[in-house]
Amino acid sequence: MIKTPYLLFLGEAQDPIAVKTARGVAQWRPSLCLAEHSLEGCTISLGLPAMTPREAKAAGAQSYVLGLANAGGVITDKWVEAIVEAIEAGLDIVSGLHRRLSSVERIRDAAAQHGVALVDLRFTDKPLPVGNGAKRAGLRLLTVGTDCSVGKMYTTLALEEAMRVRGMNADFRATGQTGILIAGEGLPIDAVVSDFISGAVEQLTPANSPDHWDLIEGQGSLFHPSYAGVSLGLLHGAQADALVLCHEPNRPHMRSLPHYKLPTMAETLALNLETARRTNPDVKLVGISLNTSSLDLEAAQKLCADTAKDFGVPCVDPLRMGVEEIVTVLEGFTCP
Repeated sequence: MIKTPYLLFLGEAQDPIAVKTARGVAQWRPSLCLAEHSLEGCTISLGLPAMTPREAKAAGAQSYVLGLANAGGVITDKWVEAIVEAIEAGLDIVSGLHRRLSSVERIRDAAAQHGVALVDLRFTDKPLPVGNGAKRAGLRLLTVGTDCSVGKMYTTLALEEAMRVRGMNADFRATGQTGILIAGEGLPIDAVVSDFISGAVEQLTPANSPDHWDLIEGQGSLFHPSYAGVSLGLLHGAQADALVLCHEPNRPHMRSLPHYKLPTMAETLALNLETARRTNPDVKLVGISLNTSSLDLEAAQKLCADTAKDFGVPCVDPLRMGVEEIVTVLEGFTCP
């Protein structure tokens, strides 16, 4: 169990996307977030009180959450200093990075000396099966995207919230470190050995009642040279009945790859549908989710209206417009 409340570590972040883990937890579970802690050079704030680890511990914090996501999930030397400071203050350390906390000698030794827990969200000891693609009961929705960090987790959580308000039987299924912190459970799908990705998703979303929706947090993009393998395994294991396509207009290039341009929404949809049909021939697009933060409201509304007309499904910005139009489609959803 991860102890709460949290002190969220923002490092020296200057890119809002770099702190997406901390931002996601603060937005969806604000009651669990006591304060934030950053290093010199950080230009990002979540609007939480700024505290040192000792101040946060005195105020009741129990865990120091590394709220950053960098390429490769590495732990820098500056972060090690901050983590050891938090350990010495008596805080458990929670990480969603690819490198295990215990693999860093100073962190491991400090944790042993001070009797605090090291929690690595991106690792699981659960035995995972190989996927088999067998049809299972229940309904499943997967968010897919033109790129990384275009709103797949946010859209999935917004759908869960709106569906539950309407009395629908729906559960968010976390596949990344931020989602796991928010949901309290899940599988870090990008850390699963490739042979077992589809089986891990099958295990995460087992057979359920006919009216139950598993809302599966998507990862990466089939078009991203770095992360397409995870996206492919998710599509096969999800056996999705419904897809929601996520996109950020005006993004200049693929995340972290300036030499790769983004695919179009039409290209992305076609490839995702073709791939998803491998395990569910009847998969359908039910909506499009746009991150329109780079547009004014009038331009965003026009783009959503035009996109909805072009694709024949609701198109919304979940933050500005909500996801109720997509939920209405799901209420009337029927499987062949």
